[in-house]
Amino acid sequence: MITDPIADMIARINNAIKARKDEVAIPNSKIKEKIAEILKREGYIEDYVISEEDKKGNQATLIIKLKYLGRRNTKPAITKIERVSKPGRRKYVPIDELPYVQKGLGIAILTTNKGIVTDAEARKLRVGGEVICYVW
Repeated sequence: MITDPIADMIARINNAIKARKDEVAIPNSKIKEKIAEILKREGYIEDYVISEEDKKGNQATLIIKLKYLGRRNTKPAITKIERVSKPGRRKYVPIDELPYVQKGLGIAILTTNKGIVTDAEARKLRVGGEVICYVW
């Protein structure tokens, strides 16, 4: 059993990028789906697909298609994705302390009472929350 499924997702994405893989498979959950949706909307991944649960009852899988840039598609769109709030130490921020990742070049993904949003969306909604991860 995995104690921190979001950290597992982030580690799998980082490892796939280092290995220059085209896609990565991750056990699916609603929060991972929302994170993948934000990554797609912000242009960090090409797409994501959810495979169906199989006949044996195995969990559905989230397949993320990674995005590479440059002339020969060699530079990954995600330079780094880093877990911030962990099960042992949660990090909550109020509206006036929302982080700017890489001086605005990256994004912070937060879970708020309005759902899972980026730092820019949280500023527009005027809400704070728990910082899940930084992406740049």
